[in-house]
Amino acid sequence: MRNALLLFLAFFAAGVCAQDVGLINHLAGEATYQSGSTRGAKATAYMKIREGDRFTLAPGAQARIVYFQGSRQESFTGPARFVAGKDQSKVESGSAPQVTTLPAGVSQRIAQTPELLAIAKLGRAGGVAVRSGIRPKPLTPAQEAEVKEARATYTQLRRTAADDDITPELFLYSVLDEHRLYQDMKVVVSEMQRRQPGNADVASMVEYVESKATGR
Repeated sequence: MRNALLLFLAFFAAGVCAQDVGLINHLAGEATYQSGSTRGAKATAYMKIREGDRFTLAPGAQARIVYFQGSRQESFTGPARFVAGKDQSKVESGSAPQVTTLPAGVSQRIAQTPELLAIAKLGRAGGVAVRSGIRPKPLTPAQEAEVKEARATYTQLRRTAADDDITPELFLYSVLDEHRLYQDMKVVVSEMQRRQPGNADVASMVEYVESKATGR
């Protein structure tokens, strides 16, 4: 069931998200965007963005965007207006964003967040089968090295991330999920929830991981 769902999401992403250039990985406060014929739609956390999308942040609103090309991360505080480019935003009004560069490979992992959220929400609603009693296969040496490197990258990200920024956890979640290390993921989602206790998406991830870890 999981493999079929991942295949569906991959085809879906390829079909409708071919022009995606980045992702909103944090949003607080009121924000709207215009994309093509869409006018004044509400922006949401973890939505993917396309080149030419125009964003407006209300006073005090905060938005953080990761660009897939170049791993550039921009943090905006409203009031502000900006337009998404291929690898960075063009500010139309308001202050310039704070800019950081994420380690190589992190932005590609963060790009998977909408699909991972979809899986978690389906699992929370009973839409993803959980095979009770089946343990993940032991990792190969190459996979163990990948997980070890991901943990080191997570530590690096966590040193410089804001207290309420769960980008490091989303990155590590993606790697651990790929290898079905659900017990390890419990620690990650617990940290997400500690940093963003009111985040409903994080709550879905917590319940999903708990169900997978316990085989319920």
